[in-house]
Amino acid sequence: MPVKKTTDALEIVYRRHYKGHPERLQRLEDERQNAAIARKLYRLRTEAGMTQQQLAVRVGTTASVVSRLENADYEGHSLTMLRRIAAALGKNIELRFVARAVGGH
Repeated sequence: MPVKKTTDALEIVYRRHYKGHPERLQRLEDERQNAAIARKLYRLRTEAGMTQQQLAVRVGTTASVVSRLENADYEGHSLTMLRRIAAALGKNIELRFVARAVGGH
């Protein structure tokens, strides 16, 4: 069956780089999750009106650690540190496990 032509940029990227490569899809999903955590931490901190230094003092770490946690490229988020940050911001962590998408995008 011939592949239907498309001008959809995301579909083209998917076909060229991800279709048939589950390991690439998994890396992409991992990066999406890292970026989502970083954005969430940044949003929670700024909504609380805190600087990275102020949050670091409350958590018992350094501003550079907070900065690293807010970086979308960071891959070392630990549940322990996320709990400490949540507590410092008056929040709880809610953890969910969801099914992986299989073969799709």
